[in-house]
Amino acid sequence: MAYFIQQLVNGITLGSIYGLIAIGYTMVYGIIGMINFAHGEIYMIGAFLSVLTFTMLGVTGVTWIPLALIMVLLVAMLFTSAYGWAVERVAYRPLRGSHRLAALISAIGMSLALQNYVLLTQGAGVKAIQPIIRGGISLYESGNFTVTLSYVQIFIILLTVVLMAVFATLIARTALGRAQRACEQDRGMATLLGINVDRTISLTFVMGAMLAAVAGLMVTLYYGVIDFFMGFVAGLKAFTAAVLGGIGSLPGAMLGGMLLGLVEAFWAGYFSVEYKDVAAFGILVLVLIFMPTGLLGRPDIEKV
Repeated sequence: MAYFIQQLVNGITLGSIYGLIAIGYTMVYGIIGMINFAHGEIYMIGAFLSVLTFTMLGVTGVTWIPLALIMVLLVAMLFTSAYGWAVERVAYRPLRGSHRLAALISAIGMSLALQNYVLLTQGAGVKAIQPIIRGGISLYESGNFTVTLSYVQIFIILLTVVLMAVFATLIARTALGRAQRACEQDRGMATLLGINVDRTISLTFVMGAMLAAVAGLMVTLYYGVIDFFMGFVAGLKAFTAAVLGGIGSLPGAMLGGMLLGLVEAFWAGYFSVEYKDVAAFGILVLVLIFMPTGLLGRPDIEKV
């Protein structure tokens, strides 16, 4: 029982990271109907920015952890939002009126370009940092096994909950959220009603990039080791989470991320860690066979 609870905690932590990345996918898809395959690399850049900022703060003598975390979070979100804006302007806006396949190829090209950009500037080796948040609390003890909830896991879970609440409020009750929902329903009509569609789409890419930056910081704190290729794998899994929950649904993206994290954690804990990805994608296939739109997705309604 204790081991089960520990894997549950690990799965929720991992699912929180996947969910934040998946929200970026589902926000972009909800408005322009395209998948931003460069989103995983934005997350990877956020992780590298976190490591570089932590290193610079250590050199300058900033050792108070709360201040360091806030500064790293702000720097990562600021710079990754600029990358997200650039991806929309370079890879998507010029091709918005063309065939979807052209935008898809452009996004994949941007993903490879960002990956190799980081490879050339940071090198192929892994980057590692010392643990920033240490310690934890004991939840349950059975025999020789103790269920531990580390402080970094508490930070990741609480930050995810806060961000979900903030973004849900932003989309439901602000002018930007109303503009995003209008563009999702009908971009042409939204333009006629005076909504700046280009600005709304750009801000959506920026918001998704900021969430990816937070996920990059979380991975940096949780594992302490990053590399230039991490964005491809994490992006693929986050895309899987978005499809699993229902592409276009923000709660679905978080639900899909949580389910994917739990499947990976329990499979790695009770079976073989080498096949945890097979189990995750197998669950996706099973769900899509019986629920083609995902767990919380809505079927497309053709406008006539």
